[in-house]
Amino acid sequence: MLIPSIDLLGGRIVQLVQGEKLRLAFDDFDYWIEKFSRFPLVQLIDLDAAMRQGDNSALVSQIAKRLPVQAGGGIHSIERARQVLDAGAKRVIIGSAFFSAEGTVNAEFAASLAGAIGAGRVVAGIDTKNGRIAVKGWKAQVELTPDDAIPQLEPYAAAFLYTNVDGEGMLQGFPLATAERLRELTQRQLIVAGGIRSQQEVDALDAIGADAVVGMAVYTDLLAV
Repeated sequence: MLIPSIDLLGGRIVQLVQGEKLRLAFDDFDYWIEKFSRFPLVQLIDLDAAMRQGDNSALVSQIAKRLPVQAGGGIHSIERARQVLDAGAKRVIIGSAFFSAEGTVNAEFAASLAGAIGAGRVVAGIDTKNGRIAVKGWKAQVELTPDDAIPQLEPYAAAFLYTNVDGEGMLQGFPLATAERLRELTQRQLIVAGGIRSQQEVDALDAIGADAVVGMAVYTDLLAV
């Protein structure tokens, strides 16, 4: 399944390269909402909140009322998760809050969150740079790998969202071997992102049981939707 991505930064829809360099920016929200309205799931990320430099809460709420979204970015508490769900999101994506600075999985918070909102509404974000999990808007890393984290979070999430930050926005393809390895780590829904550039790649990922988040390829018309 192809999952289109809407990333928000400074009140605009954007596409970044490797989470840092601004490549594209759009203000026509109605155009993209209409374009993505036929999809059963859309990914919505508040990059400002993820980077701890403000938020786009009003936009998140507006979009979540019009599209079936899983929303993430700066969700660090049960209260904030509930706010995003109450705004209309189907699921919340939790990344940094699941990991401590000491390089451990915060299983206590994961259990509390799943107990409060239901594990079925939790997507665990596993973002990596050079194989290690990246946090705080991809600005820091912890001494954990997906192989360490996924089994520990398995009871508390309905899905895992793995982002290959090294390939994000590069349009160089997603490493299929990585997706195959991740698929063996979990029985939950597996969603991957980072560099996906063609329908053939989406189909290859689907064949091994992985859904594909696509951003740059959609916004540059490399992949038609």
